[in-house]
Amino acid sequence: MNGLRVASLLAATMTTGLMAGIYAIFSNAIMPGLATVDDKTFVGAFQSIDRAILNPLFTGLGFLGALVFTLLAGLLSLKEKALPWIAVAFVLYLITVIVTIAVNVPLNDALKAAGDPDTIDVAAARAAFDEARWRSFNLVRTVLSTVAFGLLAWALYLTGKSATQP
Repeated sequence: MNGLRVASLLAATMTTGLMAGIYAIFSNAIMPGLATVDDKTFVGAFQSIDRAILNPLFTGLGFLGALVFTLLAGLLSLKEKALPWIAVAFVLYLITVIVTIAVNVPLNDALKAAGDPDTIDVAAARAAFDEARWRSFNLVRTVLSTVAFGLLAWALYLTGKSATQP
């Protein structure tokens, strides 16, 4: 059981860190870069990015995997010193999932549904997308997932420390 507990905690830490990195790259490079382009380029590029990111590696292993692995790590650590850190990390990451489903995905989907950038009013589509709202909520996801990653890293440290003590 100890091996599975450590493996699930390691997987939770790695996938949460991966998601924190994805959100951070959107906050620090992708969205600021797209903010400087014309409406047609913005709509086309964002639609392409959104289609590309919806794949089993991202949605299954990363986005949902972080939640599942953290839950599993918590369930396998019920009597361990690391549990409070894992539990808080789970709640913080769960909030990022809720924000994603409630805010970012509907905005993404509406922009995709607007249609082909060659045939639509791209200025209207971009305005309806509401970049400021998307970026604000992505920042929330970035901060919360980064804190969750740090908490899981601390839980790994505590788990390793308790394994080496008599």
